[in-house]
Amino acid sequence: YSVMMSARQGPIYMVYDAGLQEAQLDHDVEMPPPGAVTVPTGPAADPVALEKAADTLAAANRVAIIADFAARPPHGWNHVVELAETLGASVWDVGSRLNFPSDHPLNLTADFDGCYDGVDVVLTLDIADFEKPTHVRDISTRTVVSKVQANATWIDIGFTDIEISKWSMDYARPYYAQQRMTADPVTTAPQLTKLLKERIAKTSGLREKIAKRTEEIGKRHRENRAKWSKQAQEHWDQKPMTVPRLALEVWETIKGEDWVLTTGDLGSWGKKLWNFDRPYCHAGRELGTGTQIGLSLGVALANKGTGRLVVDLQPDGDLMFDAGSLWIAAKYKIPMLIVMFNNRAYYNDWNHQIVLAKTRGTDPSRAHIGMDLYDPDPDFAGLAKSMGWYSEGPFENADDLKPALKRAIEQVKQGKPALIDAVCDRRNHG
Repeated sequence: YSVMMSARQGPIYMVYDAGLQEAQLDHDVEMPPPGAVTVPTGPAADPVALEKAADTLAAANRVAIIADFAARPPHGWNHVVELAETLGASVWDVGSRLNFPSDHPLNLTADFDGCYDGVDVVLTLDIADFEKPTHVRDISTRTVVSKVQANATWIDIGFTDIEISKWSMDYARPYYAQQRMTADPVTTAPQLTKLLKERIAKTSGLREKIAKRTEEIGKRHRENRAKWSKQAQEHWDQKPMTVPRLALEVWETIKGEDWVLTTGDLGSWGKKLWNFDRPYCHAGRELGTGTQIGLSLGVALANKGTGRLVVDLQPDGDLMFDAGSLWIAAKYKIPMLIVMFNNRAYYNDWNHQIVLAKTRGTDPSRAHIGMDLYDPDPDFAGLAKSMGWYSEGPFENADDLKPALKRAIEQVKQGKPALIDAVCDRRNHG
């Protein structure tokens, strides 16, 4: 338990031989004393290194914060928000945990140019891959271009150097930060904020400088939200519905509830259009590889009995790999709402095949082979019903979606799992 719960937290899988399980206990097992501490405090940053980081950040022209696992416990969210507001820094939330409010004026996630324009200091908080949130990629040529200026100073606080994995794809290229601290951002962020506030109070003109860039970033944030809202209105009556329309229909239905989104958010349209304003309302980004339904069941089980509405925006291809998991929710009466993100395709691969075909001059009309999920169309509503769920669909017309969602939510409030199958166009995927 101590290893599992120590920062950075992770699962423990314990295996006992059958003989040990069957053996009778032949002696008393002494339990820890009641006052024993079961989980140690998180590692703190070196004080000298932290002072240096505060000096660098206070002297910066503009700062960007990149957060990945920085807000694992709920209070970590508050620390990231306070640090960003103290600095007037743009924030990119990588999303392995929900680190920052989606509609906060300093949030410039998904806006490479806005987030990193003029940035001369980048502060990373427990990130595993520094390239993905800072580089634009061309999937046809497998090349990436950094959006952070080459002479920027990088400050890293986290567990990158002590989290070893046998899976090489857990890592990007080596991360050469000029200042690095192996420390828990949950404990380090408030310490850094305190040091920065001391410097701001003593440095003439710094408070005004921070206020100015805060205003500039906030303006860019509002422009982004307005742009995304306008984009979501495009092709409004299209059938099958667009992905942004699906995101809006779900949001308009659940926004008055105490809701929790399990993992995926419709290729970032959830973060662009919804208001993620509480630390518990999103468990973190999707992982792919058929894992979303399992992760979602875990989130729903953890929230059982809280009165919260747990929502899974479930990709169809992902569910095809573990459809039997639906039975578990019905068997153990785990209330949750699944809204299918059904584009009748393994579209991540399909889109890649289209890009490659165009690059190579081959026929893109054949890109669907081995990638489509139609003829026959999987009946996810029928599948869910056979597993003991309330279900409706498929719906290609978004006008029919909201009434169905409301009916499904009433079932969830009675303690049942419910699934609504929404069929989407592929053009607005992500």
